[in-house]
Amino acid sequence: MLKKFNVKIMVAQFIMILLWASAFPAIRVALTAYSPEHISLLRLLIGSIVLLIIAVITKTALPALKDIPAILLLGFLGFTVYQVALNYGEQTISAGVASLLVSTTPIFTALLAIFFYREKLGLWGWLGSLVGFCGVAFISIGGSTEDFAFNNGIIIVLVASLSESIYFVFQRRYLEKYGALRFTMYAIWSGTIFMLLFSPGLGEAIMDASLNATFVTLYLGIFPTIIPYFMLAYVTARTGAAKATSTLYLTSVFAFLIAWIWLGEVPHFSAITGGLITLIGVFIANIKKEDIIKENINAESLN
Repeated sequence: MLKKFNVKIMVAQFIMILLWASAFPAIRVALTAYSPEHISLLRLLIGSIVLLIIAVITKTALPALKDIPAILLLGFLGFTVYQVALNYGEQTISAGVASLLVSTTPIFTALLAIFFYREKLGLWGWLGSLVGFCGVAFISIGGSTEDFAFNNGIIIVLVASLSESIYFVFQRRYLEKYGALRFTMYAIWSGTIFMLLFSPGLGEAIMDASLNATFVTLYLGIFPTIIPYFMLAYVTARTGAAKATSTLYLTSVFAFLIAWIWLGEVPHFSAITGGLITLIGVFIANIKKEDIIKENINAESLN
């Protein structure tokens, strides 16, 4: 009844979800010492340096001149806008609520993919997405220590979600041309170029920040910044943008779990219940219509 999952795709999605989930509580820690702009700049600089070393070792070629404007734009949307907006949003809303809002990314992505690429999510995909979104809403609203009041932080994080969705959808042609590794390198470097606008004062901020906040920002620069995007690019190239992001609802589940272990934020009973609802949503989203028809035919043949 369930789709036949490719093990490599499943592993890639798990790594992607786990590392992105860890970013939400990590940002809250980094914000105790750094401004939203400096967090984004520092993590992208770190990521870019690591990728530059990889590029030199692997002798990665530069992109075609005609593709540079589009790559710069996608890097700006997928990294500069997304990260700065998310950091600003988490100044006024909790990590859990932020993860809920970012979980709207699959909805934006599916709509964009359907409109521009004529992808088909299917009835069960939409139903599963709706159930999954209800699950993360249950988690964030019930498990958050803050009121889910509509404020500027929510609007800003929704902008981050939309910006990231555009990046996910329109990266496809460049994934096909350059491959996941090369294109993600180009996009992160592009995002870093725009972030250099906020370089004034970064040195003083590093000197004044606590070691804990700096180490957390270093972690953000290497793990959530680089690896998940490689994983997502890999999955998108094989399954399509809508399906590749359909499991991102699980990010909120892991975000609350990591915050519980790392920051001591004990989730409420509603968070556990919401997690179960989310898992049910993912289960529903992965039901294939063809399998249901075949099962009905087999059941009728037995009668």
